[in-house]
Amino acid sequence: MPSTLIRAFSYNDVAATLEVTFASGAIYHYYQVPPDIAHQMRQAFAKGEYFNRFIRGKYRFQRMSTRSA
Repeated sequence: MPSTLIRAFSYNDVAATLEVTFASGAIYHYYQVPPDIAHQMRQAFAKGEYFNRFIRGKYRFQRMSTRSA
């Protein structure tokens, strides 16, 4: 999953929460993300582009922490 914006991400089906670790190391949780959006992100060739178009600014989020590179 090479991306200049996103290092990793995971989805919790029960909580409908998408956890995104950005290339900077910042970790964010995005809430009430529908499962089909998370699935489409997993399938997307350009993860960062998909994130910017379909997730950023559309779901409530919280910065959780920062992991070192």
